[in-house]
Amino acid sequence: MMDWTDRHCRYFLRGFSPNILLYTEMVTASAILRGDREKLLEFGRAEHPVALQLGGCEPDYLAASARYGAEEGYDEINLNCGCPSDKVQKGAFGACLMNEADLVADCVAAMCDVVDIPVTVKMRIGTLRSASREGYRDPNSDVQRFDDNDYEKLCDFLVAIRAAGADAVIVHARKAVLGGFSPAENREIPPLRYDVVRRLKEEFPDMPVILNGGLTTAEDSVRALDWADGVMLGREAYHRPMVLTELVTAAAVADGVDYVAPTIPALLERMAHYAEDQMTRGERLTAITRHMLGLLSHKPGAREYRRMLSEGAREAGAGPELIRRAALLAA
Repeated sequence: MMDWTDRHCRYFLRGFSPNILLYTEMVTASAILRGDREKLLEFGRAEHPVALQLGGCEPDYLAASARYGAEEGYDEINLNCGCPSDKVQKGAFGACLMNEADLVADCVAAMCDVVDIPVTVKMRIGTLRSASREGYRDPNSDVQRFDDNDYEKLCDFLVAIRAAGADAVIVHARKAVLGGFSPAENREIPPLRYDVVRRLKEEFPDMPVILNGGLTTAEDSVRALDWADGVMLGREAYHRPMVLTELVTAAAVADGVDYVAPTIPALLERMAHYAEDQMTRGERLTAITRHMLGLLSHKPGAREYRRMLSEGAREAGAGPELIRRAALLAA
């Protein structure tokens, strides 16, 4: 979710529920230590609870970055061991770390030693060094297959990071292909194996396991909560954020808890106030509205709403009133 879940996006998503845990886009530990740390770690207090997602493979760098994150007030530190992008692979972190259980354990232990907040790991169920686009649909291909050796390696990884002090794992229920597939293909081609993640939870009942990957409906998410400790939604929540309202409502009904879902006009009025505040601080309106384009997905007026925000926010003199005008399309 790099370049997506920035602080404006997180403020917008917070409006759907006070309790969902939000994650930053992945920030490399080296960037925090060598770059503009204040800007990279900036977030609004209204975003709580919010986790800082780190990328890296050097225990001392990650420990220092985790400490800075805790000092800034983040509620969780998350180490990304699931991203398969070429950029991440060149840095020898992200999904590459699934093949380095001992190193990841060292990284987790180093972070746990310096912070008092939860340290979690975002991971895959396994990796492939490379795969061809030809023949990947063959049920006998490495992309499709998940055998006992794969599961044993997955368990070894979990045992190592749990012993190092990891408080929870967020498991993307697909293999990551580290060569030959793009990040988009890595989210679509390797088959989802919720059964593998469920088996992992059953065999490690004391380890909180959060399910990630392919969840697009409240029904599927709530069904997963019958056995998983939580669910994580990424792109679906970004492109169709009202799924968060559907999910929180469904979960509340299942738990017998009262929940009053925010209305679209109320969400947009909240963002209009936010835009007014941010623009007085020099922020551009487009930096805020770009995260709001999916709000009316699959609803009447969605196309006009997107056009109004995407084009109107670029016009000279555009301000918070543009968001209020867009809200009339949802009335």
